[in-house]
Amino acid sequence: MNEEITYHILTFQNASQLENSDIFDNSLDPEQFYAFLADPGHEMVFAAIGTQIVGMASGNVMLHPDKQPAFFINEVGVSENFQRRGIATSLCELLMNVAREKGCQGIWLATESDNIEARGLYRRLNARETSGVIVYDWGGVMDD
Repeated sequence: MNEEITYHILTFQNASQLENSDIFDNSLDPEQFYAFLADPGHEMVFAAIGTQIVGMASGNVMLHPDKQPAFFINEVGVSENFQRRGIATSLCELLMNVAREKGCQGIWLATESDNIEARGLYRRLNARETSGVIVYDWGGVMDD
């Protein structure tokens, strides 16, 4: 059976599709989910096969007084059973198109040096890989 994968930009109208999804690291927090939806600088795209959510990518517009808007891709995830089908590539392409429509030409993300799959994905998307960046965090934000 050939399963059609559909891709969507998250809106208030289709947000209920994600409510019982297991695509996230944790259960959805309704208050945080609403805040994400209500903030025009936050974007999410998702992939579905029928009613099953199989992937998502999210990010946000970063503004600074002396620079053009940039877009940070925060997370890309595809359910394990649906990996290696081009879903992550399509999600990233869609999310980057959304970012460009918001005026962001600069788009960036970070991943762990040993995350070979993610690094391969970003290379396929013609991203420039840099080095020498060290990440600091407060409050354990990098633990999730």
